[in-house]
Amino acid sequence: MALAFAPYGRKVTVKNIYADEKTKKHLGNLGILIGSVLTSYSDGKGDVIVKVKDGKLAINKALAMKIIVA
Repeated sequence: MALAFAPYGRKVTVKNIYADEKTKKHLGNLGILIGSVLTSYSDGKGDVIVKVKDGKLAINKALAMKIIVA
């Protein structure tokens, strides 16, 4: 499922990222890599907020649709 649809408060693992290399590198610098564990704090309506390691990030919903998690 896309990260934008991950249930609130659930830990998910990044399985794939369908974005250009520049965006993948930027996400990697933020700690979002294939295999990373994230916690979703999204209600599915707007931008997606995720906990990555010890910090929280807001991700544009369009980009969150390109991050596949399980």
